[in-house]
Amino acid sequence: MINSRWHSSVLDVRSFRGAACGTDHCLVVTKFRERVAVSKQAAQRFDGERSNLKKLNELVVRKEYQIDFKNRCAALENLSDDEDINRA
Repeated sequence: MINSRWHSSVLDVRSFRGAACGTDHCLVVTKFRERVAVSKQAAQRFDGERSNLKKLNELVVRKEYQIDFKNRCAALENLSDDEDINRA
């Protein structure tokens, strides 16, 4: 009664003959488990910018990062709430 593609997904099948459906058919209830496949390319794809964190061990690179981070935080603090976000 089931396609061979889905036979491994069916966990339990029960039929209820006493269900008052008004016909000669029986009510069938099925429990099944659906598996979702994720392609390896989609799982490994990363849209963001990657950072080499080992470079932060170098003193010069770490200082540049700290200055850049402080400048970005200061710029965010200087934005007022009444400015149009689309213009900013």
